[in-house]
Amino acid sequence: MQRAERLIVLIDTLRRHRWPVTAGALSEQLGVSTRTIYRDIQSLIALGAPIDGEAGVGYLLRKGFFMPPLMFSPVELEALLLGARWVGQQGDEELADAANSALDKIATAVPPTLREVLEDTGLWAGPSSAPRRGEPLFVLRRALREELKLRIVYRDVEGRETERTVWPLTLAFFEGARILAAWCELREDFRHFRTDRIAELRVMEESYPGSRRLLAQRWLQAERQRRSRKES
Repeated sequence: MQRAERLIVLIDTLRRHRWPVTAGALSEQLGVSTRTIYRDIQSLIALGAPIDGEAGVGYLLRKGFFMPPLMFSPVELEALLLGARWVGQQGDEELADAANSALDKIATAVPPTLREVLEDTGLWAGPSSAPRRGEPLFVLRRALREELKLRIVYRDVEGRETERTVWPLTLAFFEGARILAAWCELREDFRHFRTDRIAELRVMEESYPGSRRLLAQRWLQAERQRRSRKES
């Protein structure tokens, strides 16, 4: 790995860490000596990178530092391309259009040698068997982003309908189905809803208590406990 490329990889590695990371850990990730890491850190600081820390303690890249996001390796571009094509098959029309638009922006910004990776790859995402038409995925995604309550009419597997107020936490895309995880006020617990069984949906324009991130952490913890009990 050439030094210029190594500096880019080093600062990108620092960007992914929320806590100080030692030179030893960085040297293992980059496959170089700790002495090289110390020299590279000083070079980045001299170039203006806002890196805090010192030898023996660890280094941290301060928030707000802008790094050009298009310094991709060919394998990273293949991953982005495959992911965007998968979204085009699994997501709603808005997500599919956004994925194609993102690929167009990447293609115009990367060097010509990397552009060939996007134009001539053998990676494709197969068609999805999950239904797309009629599912209000864009409404659900808006409620997730803005942390708003939803009023839904949900139809169970036997066709019975119930009206519920839910707090949307995550939207999972599976082959054959999309699942909304939410806090259900009716059941006073976390519940999972297949989006193709949501008969009616209305955003209530009312924020639910707490943050979605913290509620999602509670949901994940409850799921782990449920699985642990099931396995024991």
